[in-house]
Amino acid sequence: MKKSIMAIVCLVAFQTTAMADNDKPINVNQLPATAQQVIKGSFSGMKVALAKVESGLIDKSYDVIFTTGEKIEFDRNGNWTEIDCKRSSVPSKLVPTQINNYVNTNYSGNKILKIEKDRNEYEINLSNGVEIKFNKDFMVIDID
Repeated sequence: MKKSIMAIVCLVAFQTTAMADNDKPINVNQLPATAQQVIKGSFSGMKVALAKVESGLIDKSYDVIFTTGEKIEFDRNGNWTEIDCKRSSVPSKLVPTQINNYVNTNYSGNKILKIEKDRNEYEINLSNGVEIKFNKDFMVIDID
């Protein structure tokens, strides 16, 4: 009996793992409209190398990688969750004004190379190597 239960548990765990890692290449026009607008508005001169959808058990997300190495991650609604610019800076119109103002005031001359956001925080990486975390009210909560 114990072996049967263990076999069923292992089978369910294996199925869950297999379903959680489901990446599929897609065309840019298959992205949510909001994501397409971000690409057209802020990355219009760049060529997309890969667009993919990542489907998990509960949620899905989208990744877009450009030939220049820049990468954008979107949630299921097409809102960006991470922008990683290897050779340029994150377009300033995608960075909240309060964060732009803080960087311009305190780290003048540095570029924002990466920005991540979730429900409660923003995290940025600057060209001088400094990482700064902001809470949802755009107050600095950590500097590394």
